[in-house]
Amino acid sequence: MDRARAGECGDLIPSIAPRRGDIFLVKPGYSAFDDTPLRLVLADLAIERLVLAGTALEMCVAQTAIAARERGLKVSIMVDACASVSSEDAEIALEYVSRVAGVRLCGASRVASRP
Repeated sequence: MDRARAGECGDLIPSIAPRRGDIFLVKPGYSAFDDTPLRLVLADLAIERLVLAGTALEMCVAQTAIAARERGLKVSIMVDACASVSSEDAEIALEYVSRVAGVRLCGASRVASRP
């Protein structure tokens, strides 16, 4: 957290940082379901839909969306709240998760690539 606060846009960190009582999971792989108790947490809370955003749409966001759909969850991706390493790969991933996995896409159809 200290490193994030000291970085670019560090003033935004307090508004998005976990608060006392929030559930905080460490995600060691691409999908938030891989090697985490996320499935159990969502089941315990009776969650039926995930709303996803992230910094690697074509990797982590897409993998998490697919894994969630495989577990019977409804999934929306907030496209405007995502970035990608490759805008071309992100477009392919968006088409795949939408057409094949049944993920709902919200917002713009294009994502910004990181420089």
